[in-house]
Amino acid sequence: MNFVTLLEKIDYFMWDGFLIYLLMGVGLFLTFKLKFMQIKYLPLSLKWAFFRKDDTAKGDISQFQSLMTAIAATVGIGSIAGMATAIIGGGFGAIFWMWAMALIGMVTKFSEAILAVKYRVVDKNGHMCGGPMYYIEKGLNLKWLSFLFSLFGMLAAFAGGNLIQAQSVADAVHYMGNGSIPHVVIGIFLVFFVAIVILGGIENLGRVNAILVPVMKLFYLCGGITILIIKFQYIPQGIYMIFASAFNIKAAVGGLVGIGVMNAVQMGIARGVSSNEAGLGSAPIAAAAAKTDVPGRQALISMSGVFLSSFVVCTVTALVLAVTGVVGQTGADGALLNGAPLVMKAFSSVIPGGKFIVALSLVFFGFSTITGWSYYGEKCCEYIFGERSILPYRFVFIGVTFIGTLLSINIVWPLADIFNGLMAFPNLIGLFLLANVITAESTGFFFLLKKEKSKGI
Repeated sequence: MNFVTLLEKIDYFMWDGFLIYLLMGVGLFLTFKLKFMQIKYLPLSLKWAFFRKDDTAKGDISQFQSLMTAIAATVGIGSIAGMATAIIGGGFGAIFWMWAMALIGMVTKFSEAILAVKYRVVDKNGHMCGGPMYYIEKGLNLKWLSFLFSLFGMLAAFAGGNLIQAQSVADAVHYMGNGSIPHVVIGIFLVFFVAIVILGGIENLGRVNAILVPVMKLFYLCGGITILIIKFQYIPQGIYMIFASAFNIKAAVGGLVGIGVMNAVQMGIARGVSSNEAGLGSAPIAAAAAKTDVPGRQALISMSGVFLSSFVVCTVTALVLAVTGVVGQTGADGALLNGAPLVMKAFSSVIPGGKFIVALSLVFFGFSTITGWSYYGEKCCEYIFGERSILPYRFVFIGVTFIGTLLSINIVWPLADIFNGLMAFPNLIGLFLLANVITAESTGFFFLLKKEKSKGI
């Protein structure tokens, strides 16, 4: 058994079994505890995400910068290449299960953020520190579990937050240049720009993402929506494929063989979580750094990140793949197109030079995700080894970026799934055991919202 096969078996064991049930179980449990708050408060969540500003409260970065840092880490390669790998591995039905998980995930993300702000601390450098490692330790007094989360969080930052992004960026630029640009050269340039942002710290990271994330999202979405307008007559068929394949065991997609329901569930949830990060425990690390007066306010803003990632960007990617009919096609080398090259093929089949839209989006998406995840991994490293470890960690993280540009897609995706799963496990335990704290904080916050509404605030 070779290394790639071993990784795939571990990946399948984790995401075909207990992790799916744990993610859905905790998410549904919190959904009922909070009375489906994601439906009632989604409009306010989106409104605050873009139009609320509170720079007078305690924190390192603004609420918007915190959200953009979290979105930078979520709306990345997973929203483009990840949707392609989900469909190749699980059929179009995987998209339905991604939606289902995202609906539940909004409550999970809200719960993570409310705990992150409640239990955050100030380190010796005067910076805010928060996230699952702190609310597990302070809320449950389970130091060993918080240590495990931090350890797995560092590994997830290196794998899903770095290797996948770097590999996809390198593949996209290499494909865009028709193979004329070596991966090594791409790696050198990517490392240079990543180093500039990462070495500047969270304040610099927040400023860069507050500008880069909205621009890159609009750029990609404009291209995707243009294709959907041109191919609008095929959208109903694409939506039918998603729902039919989600429940049809023998559903076939394009040139692919029949794909089972469990493959669709596994790939939809795994890639959905990789994209929106609900349940992983990564995004609340950024939420803890936000300037906010009460935990619930930032939690509501954080919740919008799941909607923007899964229901907007990921959905556009999936529908573009559906209406263009490129799934199942092969490349010049005869291999089945997958990941970034598949999405580039879809765009270029409708828009002349469309592969450049995807390639540039991937470069910016991947770059912002690498920088966002560097902060998550840094805080996990700081929790275990202290403030002195921050600078060495940043240099190691930058080095891993270069390595990622040289690796194969068959290695980086299973690695990311495995470490994402390991990271999610202690966080989900913490959320379940702290459910009463989440409910109490949320109840108080929702009562505050009613008072503010009655006063016209």
